[in-house]
Amino acid sequence: METQLLFEICQMLNDIRVTKPLVHHITNYVTVCDCANITLAIGASPIMADDLGEAADIAAISSALVLNIGTLNARTIESMLAAGTKANEAGIPVVLDPVGAGASTLRNRTTKTLLDRVRFRVIRGNMSEIRYIAGLGATVKGVDASEADFTGDSRADAGIAKALAAKYDCVVAVTGATDIIAARDGAVCLENGHPMLSTVSGTGCMCSSLVGSFCGVAKNFHSAAAAGVLCMSIAGETAFERAGGLGPGSFHAALFDEIAKINPETILERAKIHEA
Repeated sequence: METQLLFEICQMLNDIRVTKPLVHHITNYVTVCDCANITLAIGASPIMADDLGEAADIAAISSALVLNIGTLNARTIESMLAAGTKANEAGIPVVLDPVGAGASTLRNRTTKTLLDRVRFRVIRGNMSEIRYIAGLGATVKGVDASEADFTGDSRADAGIAKALAAKYDCVVAVTGATDIIAARDGAVCLENGHPMLSTVSGTGCMCSSLVGSFCGVAKNFHSAAAAGVLCMSIAGETAFERAGGLGPGSFHAALFDEIAKINPETILERAKIHEA
């Protein structure tokens, strides 16, 4: 399974760089520039169109749509629903990043509305967000995952992700020290990454942009989710090796360079994947 998954990831990376899929974002204004630049770095083409007057039109011509609720407001909620509905009609994959789900009534209501009205191919979040959506209760810590929400048992955490994937007929990607990529019938764990990724705001948002980029060329959305998460994690390792000692600012800049440089050889050499 791991060999086939890595083959598909490497093929999709090549496809992105050949076809440059257009990835529409309605996303977090704290990290919107980073999301655009990480999308460019992997080889895709970003567009950030959040006005209701064009959100659906842009979704219809895109290869993928990423909805990120990090900085919600009433205006963009309507745009997300319009873009998501149009993407569904056009058969365009939609990725949800439920930033801070569980932290406020607005976020909770919006997450429920989006899940009720839009079909998502991938939900990517931290364990606290995923537990909240799964109805298991979560120790909410703003937009960050709470240590209290990790069981320490990757098999148990994968079970949570698989149950949520079955509920919404999608792929669930849980990012953390161990990343879990789950579908209803199976899950893999990714053991790459570096703790310094947590010192830079927006690495989760950027990861969702990478997932969206891979979804834009994918036939298999489980592989696409794994590809986006794996590329971000490996880039975290190589960025730390190159610039981590200089501090988080240099590490932040190095992430984009490492995503732009990532290739099949690096993926095959460094990937740490096993079944959950």
